[in-house]
Amino acid sequence: MTRRQFLAWAALPQGVDATARTLLLCRGLRAFCDGYVAVLLPAYLLALGMGAIEVGLISTLTLAGTAVVTIALGVWGHRAPQRLLLVGAALLMCATGLGFAGLSSFWPLALVAFVGTINPSAGDVSVFVPLEHAQLAQAARGEDTRTTLFARYTFIGSLCAALGALASAVPTLMTAHTELVLVDALRLMFWLYAAFALMVWWCYRRLPIAVAWQGAVATPLTVSRTVVWRLAALFSLDAFAGGLLVNSLLALWLFQRFDLSLAQAGLFFFWSGLATMGSQLLAPRLARRIGLLNTMVFTHIPANLLLIATAFAPSLSWALGLLLARGALSQMDVPARSAFVMMVVTPPERAAAASFTAVPRSLASALGPSLGAALLAGGWLAAPLLLCGGLKIIYDLALLNSFRNHHANL
Repeated sequence: MTRRQFLAWAALPQGVDATARTLLLCRGLRAFCDGYVAVLLPAYLLALGMGAIEVGLISTLTLAGTAVVTIALGVWGHRAPQRLLLVGAALLMCATGLGFAGLSSFWPLALVAFVGTINPSAGDVSVFVPLEHAQLAQAARGEDTRTTLFARYTFIGSLCAALGALASAVPTLMTAHTELVLVDALRLMFWLYAAFALMVWWCYRRLPIAVAWQGAVATPLTVSRTVVWRLAALFSLDAFAGGLLVNSLLALWLFQRFDLSLAQAGLFFFWSGLATMGSQLLAPRLARRIGLLNTMVFTHIPANLLLIATAFAPSLSWALGLLLARGALSQMDVPARSAFVMMVVTPPERAAAASFTAVPRSLASALGPSLGAALLAGGWLAAPLLLCGGLKIIYDLALLNSFRNHHANL
């Protein structure tokens, strides 16, 4: 990509409101934090004296708490100004970082995990998602522009998450060049998480009060209820499968199976994030050529076959190679999925649709980490990968069968 091409890409697509720039910036700041937290969370909990089961429970509680808050957004969120909700979520993110930095016992950390915004997974499953998706959908005029904007949103998230994963090596470097012990170096990364949350809060405060609806009144689900609930049921299967191997557990799997170091894990997740990032550039073009639904399904199935193959990898090199190839495909469906959901509902229902498709995903994904961690703790190291990949393929086929004739895919 030349400098001129990069600058053209970096500018907002034609037909996109300028408020989208703030949302994209906040997505990047949050993704950077999520990128290193997903890698450091298991190392931090292990340094505090906890085990694989506790790592899984903490991950479960983070996702379960997100689901509860997202349910509340779906039911009552349309009554409140979107900027107020985003500002409140940013302050909650700051409190979460302070809580993890200042606490050491399991139950206090479990409580913070439940009510806070820690994200142990590869994707963005936080309370910010339905709010930002609804605003992005309204900021773009035209379906192609909307898909491009969601791809930009996902691309920035992938890039910043990759950089965040690379930053997970910082605690190791600090312990090598200072007198800090590892647990204290890890605590400093959660202080950094709180500082980034304040930057997100400041950015959200710059949004206009009435940014989302362009004169329309946001409403709960009405005419689109049946389609949204069908999508929600399918997304929940995908999310449960993904919960079995969130990034925190994948890092734990690499620690246990191949004795990977924290710095090596951070470097791997960086390159995996770059592979994911590159695929986001192709998603809008592919969606225009073969449709949103086909983009979602026919990039997802090969990714899950690669994950299944990883369970049988004979060496670390093979495992990392398969996982990198999977990373280049596994998230290509995300912008297409977001655009697909926004397309099948009426504009006033978009915030509710984003919430009600996110809720089952959060609830279902919350069940996975505890089961995945229990399998790892029991010595069944291949089981989370096999279950995750197999269930996701079932989801892909069911989604294709349910919506292949829908107008949004034509």
